[in-house]
Amino acid sequence: MSDARRLLLLRHGQTSWNAARRVQGQLESELDEVGHRQAAAVAPVIAAMGPAALWSSNSARARQTAAYLAKETGLDPAYDPRLREYDLGERQGLTHEEYAAAAPEEFAIFSAGDYDVVPGGETAAQVSARVCAALSDLLASIGPGELAVAVSHGAAIRDAVPVLLGWPVAERAALHGMANCGWALLDQAAADRPLRLIAYNRLVSASQAP
Repeated sequence: MSDARRLLLLRHGQTSWNAARRVQGQLESELDEVGHRQAAAVAPVIAAMGPAALWSSNSARARQTAAYLAKETGLDPAYDPRLREYDLGERQGLTHEEYAAAAPEEFAIFSAGDYDVVPGGETAAQVSARVCAALSDLLASIGPGELAVAVSHGAAIRDAVPVLLGWPVAERAALHGMANCGWALLDQAAADRPLRLIAYNRLVSASQAP
């Protein structure tokens, strides 16, 4: 058995806001029926990996997803606000169509995955720094050969992954957005070694893919 510590980053299940293409950011929304099914399907798959720790964003949609994992693993989730999604400032609550109508040039940049353009929102540097700080603490809480799971959000995970690998956050442009209940898996051979990417946007079913 490998002594590498492993880190699994899981995006929450679908919400009605996801289905309506509404900008969620840090506003609260709950899983819809599809999201509950996704979380119920992925939970036993991750439980079979034998995680030793389960942390989650304290947003409702992440907590609800983590509850399925808690049931399957017997772990008590720890809720960390550092794992929350981007604060998307003035654009939170808008549908993509409303956003595009209000600020078409800005929306074109946003829809390409660059959220730094959002008025009053967090930057990629800020989000990746806080998410990676939480994940560093999570990794430090487990022993060699163990797996830790963090339930977070699509853009937060996408922008944390390159930084975890030691790359500039701008390298996020090479990564596809994370599907609902998609996950990334990384490992770390030793505490003084960089993390390595094993899988990205892995899904229980191909039908979940964006």
